[in-house]
Amino acid sequence: MFFVNGKPQEHTQVTDRSFQYGDGCFTTVLVKNGLPMYWEAHRNRLQTTCQRLAIELPDWQQIEQWVTQAIDQHSPLSTLSGIKIHISRGHGGRGYSCQGLVGSQVTVSSFDYPNHYNDWQQYGIEVGVSQVKLGINPLLAGLKHNNRLEQILVKQDIEHQQNQDAIVLDCQNTVVEMCAANLFWVINGQIYTPDLTLNGVEGVMRAQVLGMQSVVVGHYKLKDVLQADEVFMTNALHAIVPIKKIQNTTFTIGAITRALQEKLNP
Repeated sequence: MFFVNGKPQEHTQVTDRSFQYGDGCFTTVLVKNGLPMYWEAHRNRLQTTCQRLAIELPDWQQIEQWVTQAIDQHSPLSTLSGIKIHISRGHGGRGYSCQGLVGSQVTVSSFDYPNHYNDWQQYGIEVGVSQVKLGINPLLAGLKHNNRLEQILVKQDIEHQQNQDAIVLDCQNTVVEMCAANLFWVINGQIYTPDLTLNGVEGVMRAQVLGMQSVVVGHYKLKDVLQADEVFMTNALHAIVPIKKIQNTTFTIGAITRALQEKLNP
């Protein structure tokens, strides 16, 4: 089910800036018992992204109503489902210029919860290392903007390697993230995660972990991760998922990972 500015429809205009240039942003929200989880964090991230991209801010109260509408239309009694909120700068104009545009356009869509996440959470996953490496782009670093071509290439590489996911490095061989999740690891009880000021996406669940745990944020190489006692990844839908193997190196699903799952997993 798709709602564009609150109206059910399946189409968008070809002059839409998101279609033409990827000019916009999005967030994916877990819905539990009919309620959007961490809604304030998702809203704040969308607002920050719009501000950094100089996109006209939408009416957040109106978006909340559209989100509720999409949840009710999809499956209000489902224990878990998902909502994607997509903001485009708008449509009209010619070329890269933003002059003469009609105001921002908001699309809200709903989807079923991916059931395989339950197994991932309980048993952990085995991952590889992507051969696709991210560029350095501090101007857009941290933002979940609509230009996701790097992630599409990473996903193709994951499927080619027949892995469940992969650690993604940048062109300087610095660890950044997973394909669609943030990466954490534990050494001697201390949690570590990559710095995302040069590239990557600052996820909502990453922020939850940073807010409740002492985490060392820095620039690391793959060898640093492979020395870990525990490794896990986070995103808003599957929350905490243990990583039990990276290529040929295995890891324990340890107490810190399980404790975070108790606090954050749906």
